[in-house]
Amino acid sequence: MSTILTTVLVVSAITVVFAALLTLADRYIADYGEVELIINDEKEYTVEGGNSLLDTLRNEEVFIPSACGGKGTCGYCKVKVDSGGGPVLATEKPMLTKDELASDIRLSCQIKVKEDIKIEIPEELFNVKEYTTTLVEKRPLTDRITLFRFELPEGETIDFKPGQYVQLKAPEYEGSDEEVFRAYSIASSIKDDRHIELLIGYTGGICTTYCHKFLEEGDKVDINGPYGDFYYHDEDSEIIMGAAGTGFAPIRSILHHMLDNDIQRTAKFYFGARTPEDLFLLDEIKMFEEKLKDFTFIPTLSRTTPEMNWEGDTGHVDDSLHKYMEKDKDYSAYLCGSPRMIESIVKALNEEGVGNEKIYFDDFG
Repeated sequence: MSTILTTVLVVSAITVVFAALLTLADRYIADYGEVELIINDEKEYTVEGGNSLLDTLRNEEVFIPSACGGKGTCGYCKVKVDSGGGPVLATEKPMLTKDELASDIRLSCQIKVKEDIKIEIPEELFNVKEYTTTLVEKRPLTDRITLFRFELPEGETIDFKPGQYVQLKAPEYEGSDEEVFRAYSIASSIKDDRHIELLIGYTGGICTTYCHKFLEEGDKVDINGPYGDFYYHDEDSEIIMGAAGTGFAPIRSILHHMLDNDIQRTAKFYFGARTPEDLFLLDEIKMFEEKLKDFTFIPTLSRTTPEMNWEGDTGHVDDSLHKYMEKDKDYSAYLCGSPRMIESIVKALNEEGVGNEKIYFDDFG
């Protein structure tokens, strides 16, 4: 037994030393020097080689969305690489479709900048900025969800569409030795361009632990954005909103937009939760119901007991949709939640005659 243990320890030690040597060699021996980064055939940067493309872009204040801290597991940081990206890595392939691979789409977090490189990104990403904000309010809403209100530096504003998201940076803290960025939908009104409100649920992850357990009012927090193609569209159809948990956030921003602009569209908000204790911001919802032209909030609970005396809908959001929707009526839908939830709601909407072209969603799986 002792021989096996000794062997395991020796092999582990050799592995650690070898990994350290590779890291040092890559950092100090593989000196790639300065290389040229060209974006959209018009913007040119001279950068130091050796970093990932994602980090290189961030150093030049060009921000690409990434929710996994550069581990290649979220698939958000896609760019088109025209030249200089090297071969597609095995770590990229699970996140890229056949069409994307054929179109030279790559994960910027997995590409190391070793030579001159040409890429293409959406023009709107040049409008993304990074802000060093101050946390001015931290308000628990349920046992797991907290509202965080951040104030931008004096003289700075943020221009976003209702429904979009930002990325928040969690620095190193006790129990975490890495900086990570995580994506959170903006929950506030676009009229208040000096503040950003986020609804963050505690999951035990690096960023949610930082926000819930370490971040305090008065602390400085780096946030960049806005990002995303999920946002309010100015149409005439009746609106269906569907969400659960922190998926409430972009719907809240859209509701504020409708109120701020006196938008006269009928809207129903189907919110999925487990128990009455998982419902929150009910006073605000009541305000929307009173002030918007025709807005109805329909909470649907999945884990009720007789002791709760719940008189509302039970089951899941798709059950309530089938209950209240008029088949083949002109609807637009805005959905935010887990991929599984989105899938079930889209299926229900399709069954009631709503085409995919009128369904806008943001899944945070």
